[in-house]
Amino acid sequence: MDFTELKKNLERNGFQVSVFEDACSAAAYLNSAIDGMTVGMGGSVTIQQMGLYKMLASHNSVFSNADTPGKTREEISREAQTAEIYLSSVNGISVSGELINIDGTGNRVSAVQYGHKKVYLIAGCNKVEKDFETALYRARNVAGPLNAKRLNRKTPCAVKGDRCYDCDSPDRICRGLSVLWKKPGGCEYEVVLINEDLGY
Repeated sequence: MDFTELKKNLERNGFQVSVFEDACSAAAYLNSAIDGMTVGMGGSVTIQQMGLYKMLASHNSVFSNADTPGKTREEISREAQTAEIYLSSVNGISVSGELINIDGTGNRVSAVQYGHKKVYLIAGCNKVEKDFETALYRARNVAGPLNAKRLNRKTPCAVKGDRCYDCDSPDRICRGLSVLWKKPGGCEYEVVLINEDLGY
């Protein structure tokens, strides 16, 4: 995929942007850039596929819902919220430069918005859509159902895996929406684009 236009639009919106041909080179870059820091991350399949927890935990203090042993999910989420660095994937990204995330508990969407020295937003080429509307559609109707299925949630989207049903299930994971139209003030943001399908 040619990221030229997307990169230009993200930079116009105030984001730093790095582009990599594969997950291995992107992971090596992040491992060298983040050293001796406290690092928070949500339960991202993209981050898991890249092996970032193990890599970063060898020389940083890392708090990850998916990987940190010996603590409750709530304890990890709170520590991740106050970390110097936060890593997240995105559920959808538009060529026009908007970054979209949907969340069930709010820990990831709130962490992406505020409170860190730097936030890295990681996106494989499968997350990129032509405009805001299709990126939002992707977040709700592709990423949402696949994540609900992965987490064994009892929702219509997890059963059929085809779309969002805007359900009232107690297991619903689509509860909060974060859209970054421009780089928020208060911290650095870097979007890491990878020319490989990663996550949902």
